Amino acid sequence: MPDHQTSRSTNAKPQGKASSAAPQPCSPASNQSIPVYTFEVVNTWPHDTKAFTQGLVFHQGFLYESTGHHGKSTLRQVELRTGKVIKQFDVSSNYFAEGMTIFQDKIYQLTWTEHKAFVYDLKSFHPEGEFTYEGEGWGLTHDGQYLIMSDGTNRLRYVDPVTFKTLRTISVCDNGAELMNLNEMEYVRGEIYANIWKHERIVRIDPQTGRILGWIDLTGLLPKKERGDSENVLNGIAYDEQEDRLFVTGKRWPKMFEIRLKKK
Repeated sequence: MPDHQTSRSTNAKPQGKASSAAPQPCSPASNQSIPVYTFEVVNTWPHDTKAFTQGLVFHQGFLYESTGHHGKSTLRQVELRTGKVIKQFDVSSNYFAEGMTIFQDKIYQLTWTEHKAFVYDLKSFHPEGEFTYEGEGWGLTHDGQYLIMSDGTNRLRYVDPVTFKTLRTISVCDNGAELMNLNEMEYVRGEIYANIWKHERIVRIDPQTGRILGWIDLTGLLPKKERGDSENVLNGIAYDEQEDRLFVTGKRWPKMFEIRLKKK
């Protein structure tokens, strides 16, 4: 299996195979105006610069994080204010871990090209099962009923959390064109927020139709000189529903940010 630097450092990232539940093609471009938001930093906390962030969730006062790379992939429970890892499960070196989500007291974690998802007990991190799927695994979230999975294309799959079968698929289009490289995701107030790989913005998506509801421009959130490697891109969205707080970070970033959105 090729390592990250040889297979994922190019601009043309391999795309996942088509899902069995075919999405709708993109409609012609329209003149509809899409709102754009900038940000205000509310708080900043430390983040482990060894954590190649692939998935991020806030749950009951803690961050839960999936980190990638073969031989370095982990599942973590992290203390927000200190960045300290409270609990960690080391994923087998055979797998490159990707997106994760917490649903009904279980943690679901994807892998990139190994076509496999792992299920863990939320409290103990004890592995409880695994599923296979077609194509690649990128981002993962849920809407309270189904898992929602991205695969590097413009498609989002709605997946049964018990059988892991794809029930339906939606397309995300930007002005009539496929919006590719949808990555880490979070379900926020009835919308899907998704990172776009190697871009400094988050897209807000209608979970029923795939329509773009807004853009979040995070340019300048962390200066590139503080990131090191060019692969250390923006990736990681978590939402604290009780306190209405939005957290973002990136791969091997030294900081975790709580941000507040402001319309341009």
